[in-house]
Amino acid sequence: MENSKIYVGLDVGTTSIKVIVAESINKQLNVIGVGSARSNGLSRGTIVDIDQAVTAIQQAVQQAEQKANIEINRVVAGIPANQLQIEECQGMIAVSDQSKEITGQDVQDVASAALVRNLPPEREILNILPQSFTVDGFDGIKDPRGMMGVRLEMNGILFTAPKTMIHNLKKCIEKAGLTLSQLVVNPLALGKLALSDGEQDFGAIVVDLGGGQSTAAVIHDHQLKFTAIDQEGGDHMTKDISVVLNTSIENAEKAKRDYGNADSLAASEEQIPIEVVGQALPVQVTEKKLAEIIEARTMQIFDRLKAELDKVHAFDMPGGVIMTGGVTALPGIVDLAKEIFNCPVKLYIPDQMGLRHPSFAQGLSLINYIANLSEVDWLVQGALGNVAQTELDQTVTKSTMKSQATTKEVPSKKTKPKNQSKNAFEGLKNFFSNFFE
Repeated sequence: MENSKIYVGLDVGTTSIKVIVAESINKQLNVIGVGSARSNGLSRGTIVDIDQAVTAIQQAVQQAEQKANIEINRVVAGIPANQLQIEECQGMIAVSDQSKEITGQDVQDVASAALVRNLPPEREILNILPQSFTVDGFDGIKDPRGMMGVRLEMNGILFTAPKTMIHNLKKCIEKAGLTLSQLVVNPLALGKLALSDGEQDFGAIVVDLGGGQSTAAVIHDHQLKFTAIDQEGGDHMTKDISVVLNTSIENAEKAKRDYGNADSLAASEEQIPIEVVGQALPVQVTEKKLAEIIEARTMQIFDRLKAELDKVHAFDMPGGVIMTGGVTALPGIVDLAKEIFNCPVKLYIPDQMGLRHPSFAQGLSLINYIANLSEVDWLVQGALGNVAQTELDQTVTKSTMKSQATTKEVPSKKTKPKNQSKNAFEGLKNFFSNFFE
């Protein structure tokens, strides 16, 4: 990619919408602006009111524009792992260029071949990631461009999601006056940011505790292998406090933020004032009592996530659990997670200035993910149509210059007639398809 470029990440969460603007200089990200607005029109990570969500997105974008002193037109958006399905895919084509040198267009074509499949009408392909390429039987290739061959194959990972969820997010971004550069699976991007290279390789679990829901993702061999969703999060802890202590949601949220603790054993007996409905004076409640309410809901979330993770033996991996998300700002939550998960647990907090809070991890991960995509990744994504055309055009142009080959055949005097050339290509393709079956 270019030596200097601006990236904008849009994190549409249940409780808040965050926009992070960063400048990438020689692959070094520098955050230059942040915007945040209270979410409206979302429930449990899903958009339920497009107009309300659009207004909240515009508010967050305006804040980020003012702080970064730029006009935001294009964003990278994250999509939650609700009903996400992960499967392997394969594609194979005959190399189209007469010189048999593999070009960027061939990479796109083999990715398109891998996308051919029957999907239920309610589902849509969200993302495709190349794992490796094979040229004439030689496998394990990461970038086949410029190589000679007649048969190109690709092995990849395919992500599908509910069509309604994808459409609603795209519609909100469009109505907010923005262009979508790419949709990214949230836990995939988060794993790339929060885990070290060794943790991604040998395996680890990323737990994102948000306001509307909690997500656990298994990362192994640098790939997203499994996700589990629990439809409860920080908002449910706040509602519990509100119900048990007979106080408003606003007061319950303030008490949670100011005095909350996820580990009741670590909480003190110090009295804190709580405004109770129907009483003129605040009622005194101990921090331990408040912690017991929070702990009960947190344990339920952890227990359900653990049950799902146990099904795939995720805790056999050496990386343990890395937690992030706004709820993890609660004191004592790491100790409670260690007790429930019975494995090493640590907290991830972004170290960028102005973003040193776990609630910003998801938004920052979107920028980090897109800024580190290779040219081959961009070409493969282009087969989906989820990539902004300007991004794709730039990548194809660079790919063409790099390989010193055009992506389309240019007829010459020695070229066979169009129909005859096409028939010869189809015959060659069929021959290799039958030969290698």
